[in-house]
Amino acid sequence: MSFGGILKEWRGIRRMSQLDLALTAEVSSRHISFLETGRARASRDMVLRLGEGLQMPLGARNQLLLSAGLAPAYGETALDEAQRAPLQQAVEWMLGRHAPYPAMALDHCWILQAMNPPAEALLIATGLRPGDSLIDALCDNDLVRDALVNLQEVEALTLIRLRTELAHMGKNPVLERAAARLQRRVSAHDRPVLEELPAVIPTHYRLNDLELKLFSTLSQFASTGDVAMSELRVEMMFPADEKTKEVLLTLFS
Repeated sequence: MSFGGILKEWRGIRRMSQLDLALTAEVSSRHISFLETGRARASRDMVLRLGEGLQMPLGARNQLLLSAGLAPAYGETALDEAQRAPLQQAVEWMLGRHAPYPAMALDHCWILQAMNPPAEALLIATGLRPGDSLIDALCDNDLVRDALVNLQEVEALTLIRLRTELAHMGKNPVLERAAARLQRRVSAHDRPVLEELPAVIPTHYRLNDLELKLFSTLSQFASTGDVAMSELRVEMMFPADEKTKEVLLTLFS
């Protein structure tokens, strides 16, 4: 796709008019129009400003630069050990310090990258390991599906989360296919499960005779120029009731 086509597509994703983007990038709306039609060429500084104004993921900003005939600004090759060390240590610190509560690291396609011991102990019965897709597990792994007491609620919430991530990331064939699969499942539900959203909607697990109700928070790196690490997310789970808290404290403290 041309530079102008990509720019227009992302403007549509962010629901921004040419004037909105122009004000954010501190240029005229006429200049935005000229960039989209190819009547003007964007400088490197302008492309970076547009990417920032559109809040594009780093990988998408690289594609915008390439489409303008410019070199990528953000690293897409594997970092060497010394460069990655502070980032990896931060992930390990978050996972380790979150015990006795479960935590895991996922990439942007929901591939499991790492788990802390509580998460590993709880999920070992389902066969989930680093390198597995949590979306595939939710759709196809009967052990995972059987462990979810409120399966329909989890499916509906996951679909909402996928759509939110797609709105941020733009096109992603893996997540688009996952959202389509979950949409078919949610459409087959016998009743709407999310008519009213409470403050906390826990995931209710029944694993190895344990009853656990957990809710999650997500953390991402906000100040890295590495594409892969910018897309890594640490999901930390917390007890939604006192019974779950007591069980986790007893098992993993």
